[in-house]
Formats: sequence, C-alpha cells, structure tokens
Amino acid sequence: MNAIESPCILVCSIDLNTGYCFGCARTRDEIAQWLTYSPEHRREIMALLPERLETIERKPRRETKRRRMARERGASAEEA
Repeated sequence: MNAIESPCILVCSIDLNTGYCFGCARTRDEIAQWLTYSPEHRREIMALLPERLETIERKPRRETKRRRMARERGASAEEA
C-alpha cells in the first residue's frame, strides 16, 4: 500500500477570510476530496500552498504538532 502525500500538519482550522486551512492552506473542498485526487493533482495543489499561506492574516491560536515537536527537540538538545 502506498502512502498518500499530504500537507496536513494537524491544525485543521479554516481562516474565514481566505477559506484556507491555517495549517496546510487547502480549502475545505480540497481537504474533503484529497483522497480522490490523483498524485499529480495533489502535487499541483501542494505547489500553490506556500503562496496561499502568505495570504492568511492571523495564525492559529494553538500550537501545531510540527512546532511542538521542534520546541521539544530544541529543549532536548539544550539538556544534552
């Protein structure tokens, strides 16, 4: 079984101004249909995501999994 590429970082909160997810910058429809898209279509969407993230005005209030893991890695490195 092949893994499906996904930009999801487990934030899953939609910016009401842009309609993009704060974490991955996909729209609700893109998130809902992600598994039905071809790998090529998913890559086309993922190429748009960095630019979309720049348009989101406010950041999510909760800490993302990626940021928490980076913070924890930093704390572990300082302890060593």
